[in-house]
Amino acid sequence: MGQKANPIGNRLGIIRGWDSNWFGSKNDFADKLIEDNKIRTYLNARINKGGISKIVIERTLGKLIVTIHTSKPGIIIGKGGGEVDRVKEELKKLTGKDDVQINILEIRRPELDATIVGDTIARQIENRINFKRATKMAIASTLRMGAEGIKVKLSGRLGGAEIARSEEFKQGRVPLHTFRMDIDYANVFAQTVYGKIGIKVWICKGEVLGKRELNPNFVSKNEGGNDRRERGGDRRDDRRGGGRDDRRGGGRR
Repeated sequence: MGQKANPIGNRLGIIRGWDSNWFGSKNDFADKLIEDNKIRTYLNARINKGGISKIVIERTLGKLIVTIHTSKPGIIIGKGGGEVDRVKEELKKLTGKDDVQINILEIRRPELDATIVGDTIARQIENRINFKRATKMAIASTLRMGAEGIKVKLSGRLGGAEIARSEEFKQGRVPLHTFRMDIDYANVFAQTVYGKIGIKVWICKGEVLGKRELNPNFVSKNEGGNDRRERGGDRRDDRRGGGRDDRRGGGRR
């Protein structure tokens, strides 16, 4: 029997916050929970190609605030903000509430977001690109943006094979048992002509040593990148560059 826990749920209240922020009593908790699920399902289906990472739902007295984290805010906003207004009206009909507010937060580094990385691999597999090539390209771009490690697991009829199997690709380190490690996780599906392919993505963004803001709408300065690693990379590049210039100068003299 597998004793596996979701890496996001495992870190709730430690270095991650909840994606639904509201108080529910015994009478209306179930209704609010079902409504949250309806909103997320609807928005993911409605904005299919909007690069949605997560949807944060907050409730105050009679007010519903929906924050969409996306890598393509232009698609959701639409021309002159017309698309957002349409989505807002549709959400009012869906929830039966008059006061609905939609906020859109742009993800500056989509390569460090597990949901977007998994979705990119899924879309490529649906377009008949080789799954190994698509996965290796995604891993390379994620590590290039400063992630400490990434693991991708694909399951199903890979490459159209008769027998379903699982394949795992891993680079760097992904310590799932270390709670201070900021690990993003996503489970997405690619709907191919020969069946569904499941894609699981784990991205390690480095350690969180200090106290962290648990609000899910809070975006850190490095947006998930590892500061020390990035600065170290810059110093190494400077040293290499300086060495090459000195050698060239010495040759000319």
